[in-house]
Amino acid sequence: MKYVIIWVIVFAVALLIYKITLDIQGASQYKSIPFSDFIKQIDDIQEVVIKGERIEGKFKSGEYFRTSGIVEFDLIKTMSEKGVSVSVIPEEKSSFLRDIIIAWVPTLIIIFLFFSLIRGIERGNARAITFTRSKAKLFVPKKENKVTFDDVAGLDEVKEEVKDIIEYLSNPDKFKGFGIRPPKGVIFIGPPGSGKTLLARAIANEANVPFFYEVGSSFIELFVGVGSSRIRDLFDRARKQAPCIIFIDEIDAVGRTRGAGIGGGHDEREQTLNQLLVELDGIESRGEPIVVVAATNRPDILDPALLRPGRFDRKVYFPLPDLKGRIEILKVHLKRVKADPSIDVERIAKSIPGFSGADIENIINEAAIMAIRQKKEKIDQDLIMRARDKLIMGVERKGLYITDDQKKRIAYHEAGHTLVAKIIGTDQVEKVSIIPRGRALGVTMQIPEEDKYIMEKDYLLNKMVVLLGGRASEEIVFNSLSTGAADDIEKATEVAKKMTYEWGMSSLGPISFKVNEEYIFVGRELTRREQMSEETARKLDQEVINIISSCYNRAKSIILENIDKLHKLAQRLIEKETLVKEEIEEIIGVS
Repeated sequence: MKYVIIWVIVFAVALLIYKITLDIQGASQYKSIPFSDFIKQIDDIQEVVIKGERIEGKFKSGEYFRTSGIVEFDLIKTMSEKGVSVSVIPEEKSSFLRDIIIAWVPTLIIIFLFFSLIRGIERGNARAITFTRSKAKLFVPKKENKVTFDDVAGLDEVKEEVKDIIEYLSNPDKFKGFGIRPPKGVIFIGPPGSGKTLLARAIANEANVPFFYEVGSSFIELFVGVGSSRIRDLFDRARKQAPCIIFIDEIDAVGRTRGAGIGGGHDEREQTLNQLLVELDGIESRGEPIVVVAATNRPDILDPALLRPGRFDRKVYFPLPDLKGRIEILKVHLKRVKADPSIDVERIAKSIPGFSGADIENIINEAAIMAIRQKKEKIDQDLIMRARDKLIMGVERKGLYITDDQKKRIAYHEAGHTLVAKIIGTDQVEKVSIIPRGRALGVTMQIPEEDKYIMEKDYLLNKMVVLLGGRASEEIVFNSLSTGAADDIEKATEVAKKMTYEWGMSSLGPISFKVNEEYIFVGRELTRREQMSEETARKLDQEVINIISSCYNRAKSIILENIDKLHKLAQRLIEKETLVKEEIEEIIGVS
């Protein structure tokens, strides 16, 4: 009965709107006048159209009019004698059925669909709106292209940490028999490209269980409630496939600390996070063989409730691979391409410190593309090193026209970096080039002899001296300055600031003046001026200036003492454009 009344009201309102619309459309062009005025103004009329009792016409002034009345033959004769153009059209009978079909069918279809949607939602059918469904992709273990632990190289400690997850998914009853709480939530923490997603898929394949892949940002939509609906749908799907793994990549998109957003507790993202917390608790209470794995490179911004015991209580850290790890990763990726067996994997691994697994894969892939382009049957050492140079320094821009004067300045700039680096004895200079690459007009590539996890103060000061060597060389040789050292100055200043503000390597002592990021998520970050006195801020600024000035003066001193070697190195660079390690040592005489 309720829906019948609603339909009657909707029909009546729609009929009224239709009538008003017709009246408005007519009124927008014709002016209604009384029939008596029409007779009086016959001399001013230009033309008339008579449709039964309805009369429409046009005045000589151009204005349209409308009236109604019975027009007799004498009146028509009179209008014709006065030069009025008279047209008589038989009145058409209005088709009520046709009007209903044209005006009401589309409207009623839309209303019917709307009410069907509302009734579906009232009945709890979340699938009535398709965008409330989870977008998670389901991967079922297959024999072909199966990712296993053998494909995950350079993460031996991490693989040991997650083996009990495989054991639990393979035999959940074993854990129940011991009366222990099995692992339910595991969060992978590490830099981009370190193998978090790859390891999650390998865990699912090793345990031979389905794998749901979802991205944290896909839960957040414009409409309120969509995120929480997708969370519910994801876990409902997972329960039907249990035992299984749910992998949520970039969970920081939905798991940020609550209360930090502009919307407060009513923020859509926070409602989604609340639903995720409830579902995680539901897994534990039901004892379902489901493991939720999440990945992020920003663990500092996650909500504490997400990381408490019983939810994501196990944290697994993914470091960047060391030398041994890089060698293993290179071997894994070289297996899937046609590679020359004589490739020195260890030398390549030493030349790419700080590279992630994804970076290494990209190098091999780029080298394979180069091999196809040059019609080579295999990837060799030279192609891999060229691919490395391309990814580190950018693509060579040999077509860029540079004048001789600019080329000379660039050569002396890069020679300054190289000379200072060789004299000081800091990281080895692998290659120096004045061929423009990417955004740089010249490049000096330095490779550390070993992976550095701790940097001493002397090492940092030497790095800054090398960075400022190019600027010092330009000033000494040309007695002028240019913008070519902008990037070097920025990097050197950043190191000096970290030494002063964070690492306690200044005359102010072992004190941290690091900027507090407590309010960064509410759109306001405290500046250091707000956290310390003006006097302390001035001392810090002066300390940074002193460090930079000292390093710059040292760079100038080294170049002045070895000016002949600088000229030789720059001249050879102008001639050859690129010099490798052996050629540099031959010119400078320093190994």
